[in-house]
Amino acid sequence: QVQLVESGGGLVQPGGSLRLSCAASGKGLVYYKLGWWRQAPGKQRELVAMITASLNSAYADSMQGRFTISRDNAANTVYLQMNALKPEDTAVYFCNAVHLTFIDLVFWGQGTQVTVSS
Repeated sequence: QVQLVESGGGLVQPGGSLRLSCAASGKGLVYYKLGWWRQAPGKQRELVAMITASLNSAYADSMQGRFTISRDNAANTVYLQMNALKPEDTAVYFCNAVHLTFIDLVFWGQGTQVTVSS
């Protein structure tokens, strides 16, 4: 089992920045990709970015440039730095963990709300 707890969401003005954190706990975290997804009202959940324990990262095409994922293996935490935020970035942001080998082993956090509005 992997437990994931997100934090750092909130209200930010357009053009502002936020850093989300996801604290992970459980056994074998090195064998999991940790990632960020988001779900806007009325829309499907979409991938933002994922990162392995060896710090290889991948981004959804539309997320390149403004979002940066990072991972601190010692702290078992993954971060999402979001810059130049737009109203369309408003969504619930979820952290997830996917096992590298047993891909059916997927865990989700409870989500954190990000609202971009003036």
